[in-house]
Amino acid sequence: MGPIELLHMSVFSQSFSPCGRYLAAGNNYGEIAIFSLSTALSPDASPLSQKPIHVFTAHEGPVFSLHSAESHLLSTGNGEISAWSWAELIKKNAKAAWTRRPNYKSSLEIPEINSMVLDPRDNSLVVGGGDNNIHIMDLENGVFKSVLQGHTDYIHCLNVRGREAEILSGGEDGAVRIWDTRTGQSVHCIEVYKYESCARPQYGKWISCLATDSDWMLCGGGPSLSLWHLRSMSPTSIFPLTGCQRQATFYQDMILSVGEGQCVSHCLMGGEVKAQIPCMPHSLNTLAINTNSSEHRVLTVGGSSDHIDVFTNLSYRAFSLRF
Repeated sequence: MGPIELLHMSVFSQSFSPCGRYLAAGNNYGEIAIFSLSTALSPDASPLSQKPIHVFTAHEGPVFSLHSAESHLLSTGNGEISAWSWAELIKKNAKAAWTRRPNYKSSLEIPEINSMVLDPRDNSLVVGGGDNNIHIMDLENGVFKSVLQGHTDYIHCLNVRGREAEILSGGEDGAVRIWDTRTGQSVHCIEVYKYESCARPQYGKWISCLATDSDWMLCGGGPSLSLWHLRSMSPTSIFPLTGCQRQATFYQDMILSVGEGQCVSHCLMGGEVKAQIPCMPHSLNTLAINTNSSEHRVLTVGGSSDHIDVFTNLSYRAFSLRF
């Protein structure tokens, strides 16, 4: 890849291998890079250990979402989901185990799939994107078994509340919808931008990030990042972060968030921003915490750069992996 392409590279997605020793990252050119965390984190690591062990083209458009399920890495691009065996990827063999396309109304449209999440309750894959719909695929047989309709614009983000049998979705239409997976019905619709405390009309109304932790939900995008109590359906904390947040997650007793701007924000549940840790990329799209391996427990952050920042503790950047 030439210097111009590297200059314009963005990392959109990442996922750790089930064993926790590898990281997969997807970029805007449809490529997936596999990094060895165990090599990069070893005491005698060299600059070479920060380069991928393998890079391959997975999709024609950007790799919007990555997710590890049992033995496979799942990736989404324009209109398709592919599965890659982790055992093969580690051996540098990148041949898709399967590729599936949701049943779109028109064969002409190839909507991007922006988000996917695994529902462990029934081993199904939940995907959402450019056709405004949520498609649910049975991972056992690869069949798309249902479509959830209700959003009036494309879907940016998804989350599953396994215990409650609920799917949450956020979209360009400014709505967070809560779906009952048993009936396929939308049981709640929260239009976040209509709440004065969250609204930021200058940024727009879309919802670009969602996370849940038992009775709590985080969401943000055009509106401020906010913490909601799902039983009362009301915002309890508004985080004073500038720009649009693209990904946020609960971690221990904190909230970690990235978006426009060059830092990872550490917030407290009450709404205070405790710290902002600088990163290499000027704008950030994705953060991931490796909970699959205590030995390689790192936070990794990617955005508008070919660098992926690695934090061995949350308060400073240890080094960067590079595409």
